[in-house]
Order: sequence, then C-alpha cells, then structure tokens
Amino acid sequence: MIEMSRWIALITALGLTGSLAMVQAESQAAKNNSAKKPNIIFLFSDDQQENTVAEFGNPHIKTPNLDSLAKAGFSFRQTYCGGSYSGAVCVASRSMLMTGRHWMQIKDTKNWTGLKTLPAVLSSQGYHSHIVGKWHNGSRTLLNSFQSGSSVFLGGMTNHIEVPLSDIKNGKLTKRRVEKGFSSTMFADAAVGFLSQEHTKPYFLYVAFTAPHDTRNPPLAYREMYYKNLPPVPANFLPLHPFDNGLLHPRMRDESLAPWPRPKEMIQQQMAEYYGLVTHLDEQIGRILAAIEKRSDRENTYVIFTADHGLSLGQHGLMGKQSLYEHSMKSPLIIRGPKVPKGKSTRALTYVHDLHPTILKLAGIHKTPAVNTADLAPLWQGEKDAVRETVFMGFSGKIRSIRDKRWKLLVYPEINHSQLFDLQKDPLEIVNLAGRAETQKISSRLMTSMQEWHKTLGDEQALHTDTPKPKEVDYSGFKQRRDRWQPDWIFKKYFR
Repeated sequence: MIEMSRWIALITALGLTGSLAMVQAESQAAKNNSAKKPNIIFLFSDDQQENTVAEFGNPHIKTPNLDSLAKAGFSFRQTYCGGSYSGAVCVASRSMLMTGRHWMQIKDTKNWTGLKTLPAVLSSQGYHSHIVGKWHNGSRTLLNSFQSGSSVFLGGMTNHIEVPLSDIKNGKLTKRRVEKGFSSTMFADAAVGFLSQEHTKPYFLYVAFTAPHDTRNPPLAYREMYYKNLPPVPANFLPLHPFDNGLLHPRMRDESLAPWPRPKEMIQQQMAEYYGLVTHLDEQIGRILAAIEKRSDRENTYVIFTADHGLSLGQHGLMGKQSLYEHSMKSPLIIRGPKVPKGKSTRALTYVHDLHPTILKLAGIHKTPAVNTADLAPLWQGEKDAVRETVFMGFSGKIRSIRDKRWKLLVYPEINHSQLFDLQKDPLEIVNLAGRAETQKISSRLMTSMQEWHKTLGDEQALHTDTPKPKEVDYSGFKQRRDRWQPDWIFKKYFR
C-alpha cells in the first residue's frame, strides 16, 4: 500500500487539491474515530468473596480503594461464575470470560478450538492488548490472545513471595524468571509501568492478580492488623458439611487447608490472613488507579474490577470454591467509566462472562454473544432492570443449581438430594426448605427452568439416579495433605 504521505505528494503534484482535501479529511476522521474508542482496564482478583468489599456492607475489612471505585462507578451485586467442570474453578471461569460461552458450550476447554478470545477480537479491531499476571489456560491460548505482556504467571497458584514470571515479546514468551517480593505488588508494578508509557492505540490492559487465593501469607503488617481484631466466623459456619456433595475428600486440596471438624478459632485466623491479602491487594489496585489519573486519556477509560469466583472459609463446613453455594460462586463486580453513573448498583442476575459482550460493545464491536451472555450496559443506563430471569450453574457431574430473584434450588444427582433456599429471607443458605409441602410448587417451577437450561446448554447430566450413593460422610479417616506451595509457618499453624 502507498503511504499517506506519498498519496498527498502525488495528489499535490497532479494539482488535485480537492482530492487532497478529501484525503486529509478522511485521514483526520479515521484518527478521530480511533481516538474515541475507550481504553479498557480489567482488574481480576482470584478467589475473592463478593462480600469482601467494605462498601458492600462488611464492617470487618478495609478496602478503601475498592470503596472509592464503587462510589465512582456502578456495582453489580449478584454476579456469578457459571460453575466448573473440575476443582480448578478459575480455569472454567476464565475460559467462559475469554470466549463468552458457558463452560458446557466449550468443546475444547484447553485450547478453545475455533473460538476467538476477547483480547484477540479487540486486537483485530485496532486495540493493543496487554496482559499482566495470572493466565491459567495454557501458553498457546495466551499467545493467541495478547499482543504483549509483562510479569505473566502461567499457572494456577504459587507462593505469593516467589513467583515464576515471563513476558510476551514479539509474539513469544521470554525465559521464565523467579521474582521475590509479593505477587500483588509485582503485578501492580507491571501495570503501572504499562500505564506510564505513551500508547498510540486504544488499549485493553488485563491485570490478573493471584490474591487472595491461598497461600494465605500476606505481608506481616497486613495480617497483623486483623489478628488484633479477628473477624467473626460466618453466620453459616459449620464444623462439617452435613452430607456428601461428591467433592469432600482430602484429595480436593482446598478442603485440606483446615482439619475436620473445622475449629472456629482457626477459621478466624485464616479469615484474618485472607482479609490481609484482600487489603494488600486493594492497596495495589489503588496504585493502578492513581496511575490512570495521571494519564491524559483517563476520561476515556473504563475500569472493570471483578473476581473469577468466590470461596468458602468455614461456611457450610467447607474451605474451597468447589460448591455452588453463594459464597463460592458470587463475585464482586464494579464498572467505572464514561457515562457510567456514580455510586449506583443493581441486584440483577448477572454472570462474570457477561463481561465478554459488554466489553466488546464498549469498544464499538457488535459481535453476536452466545445465548447465555448479556451486555450489561443497559443495566447502568437504566434501560433494563434485568438481563435474565434465572442463573444456572453446574459443577462437573456433582451439583446443579438454579436461582431466580428470590429462590435457589441445588440438586446433587449422585445422592438424589436437593436444597431449596429462600434467599430473600435466608441469604446465607442456612434453612433447607426442599421437600416441604408448602414449597413443592416452587421446587417444581425451578426444576422446569433448570431443564430448560439443560436443553439450551446441551447439559447431559441426569438430575436423578436409580442407584444413589450414601449421603453420609465418614470424616474419621480424613487427613490433611500439604501441597508444595504452603510455607512452613502455615504448615505448622494449620496442618495437624
């Protein structure tokens, strides 16, 4: 192609000044259109419960920067991960976000064959896509998605104070190096470094932290601030989960993070360390927000904060995210940006992977989303008060759940067990109303809706079996299994 300067020289030499004016006008219009495309900064935490933001009503945690973000943006208070096909829930959650599809619609969950990822689509439409932090979906999909990257961690978890990192340069990963410090600080450093540079294109900056995922070893000062005033145990704390959900065994590593039965005092200590991770993460997010404010394009920048899913910390006797309870599947979600109302929120039912079509629309890219995703902009624009009537979640072949505005039904097909919760009166899912005569119609209605989701997603999991397994769990033989990431002090403190 002939460069613009050569076109102008040729047109001038031929005396075609009208044509010259037209070319210059078109060139300026193209520049203006490019300039109007907003920057998008995506801040992604790992294993963060929805209620770990002080602004959302938790008086026991300190999150001043997330509080400020919520006050300056729009919060989605009922956002869910769609479940998982394995115990590594973050893999499924990130697959759904990147492809805009429920995990049941992704045939090749490792390589996403034939599916173009969110950053790849953005890159093809004039964006510069850059990644910082965690990528748990393989190097092939990483390099097919992002044009560049700094301080990239390929994996699911690591000790926060020793992180193996690589960069993406010229389409390739650099040799891995192990950096010492703290993961959240390292990732914030890389994000601030990217934001300190000049960018000629609109950019998609994806910053995926590994906090507050265990290991729960925040810098000493951040855990000590909570040791001095320990958070109370959750109101839905149980020493043991009351039945076998199919995922209760020491090989499920998250469940080994505390002994059976769960001691209340130990749960409070782990909550102190978990909250310390969140507060330290919040401080690093504050550094990124400050770097945005220094940029001339700050008014044309969207900031999105969310988490891949939640976690159990003693709730229902569990220690991981391998369940479909609210505390494990709900994520915080805040969006700040041009024309987004400040300090507003919604309780509309949304998914984390709704952010896929939402981000594309913000970038002016009108792709047809998968059947179960929704553009969230109409919620903050006041055009809609809901984008779906129900949220469906599935965990491998072990659990299925569905909820509407008020009610939630969970089904455990292997043991023919169900739970029904009135989330309006019982948001912590304590009182099981399944099997009662007065709730039979509600259970039937939700089961019909669940079967409709099955059809839509191609879910072949039966919801009942003729040969159920026992519901009871024999915890007497359970022994904790230490994994290679836990530092010695955590092992000595919590592993018995």
